Amino acid sequence: MIFLKTEDEIELLRQSNQLVGRTLAEVAKHIKPGVTTLELDRVAEEFIRDHGAIPTFKGYPNHEGKPFPGTLCTSINDVVVHGIPGKDVLKDGDIVSVDCGVLLNGFCGDSAYTFAIGQVDPEVLELLTATKEALYLGIENAIQGKRLGDIGYSIQDHCEKQSYGVVREFVGHGIGRNMHEDPQVPNYGRRGTGTLLKRGLCIAIEPMITLGKRQVTMDNDGWTVRTRDRKQAAHFEHTVAINSGKADILSTFDFIEEVLEKR
Repeated sequence: MIFLKTEDEIELLRQSNQLVGRTLAEVAKHIKPGVTTLELDRVAEEFIRDHGAIPTFKGYPNHEGKPFPGTLCTSINDVVVHGIPGKDVLKDGDIVSVDCGVLLNGFCGDSAYTFAIGQVDPEVLELLTATKEALYLGIENAIQGKRLGDIGYSIQDHCEKQSYGVVREFVGHGIGRNMHEDPQVPNYGRRGTGTLLKRGLCIAIEPMITLGKRQVTMDNDGWTVRTRDRKQAAHFEHTVAINSGKADILSTFDFIEEVLEKR
């Protein structure tokens, strides 16, 4: 069941997603070599709760009903998504995807950003650039009258032309009162196929792109997804609302990038 949102509901979604952007910016202030992912998680949870919201990831069940223990997903290097915050210490040369979700005023926010820690290999920085570019190409195709396949095709085409892998097993999603709603939003596809995009549809677009092969494995914890070849992966995510013209990006990287530029 796909729920189209009213203008008022979209504004509530915007508030939730803006809080996610500000939370990720707060995390960005603390990201550096020597910090643990659990420390970042505590920063995020405190910031979210101080702003009257609830972390939506914490306690969220996986396919086996096992609750996620953190506020953030912190996915380092070969971890694609759903890395569990813990004692892992960030090192110079690492990359880490930080995915965050909140529930505020009955509506969910969801966004992710991949950070470079210290001096990162240029080949890996190029992967981050390509993944972020792919996100915005997907958003360019998220307009009324197009189809989900147009979003997926634009992401897949951009990344595969550069010999990157496009993860198939995990995809974007609809979002609203629930963090995961219909439809699923793959990062691959054929133009002109899939669900018709209508005004008021709100979706999270989130390319998960690998430096090597696209195949992934899951750790025994039931959450942590890694590249099978153990090469790095990048992940960027925005929540958007479909319009007749350009998509309305409800989340933001502006706060994050203001912090990074000051470094």
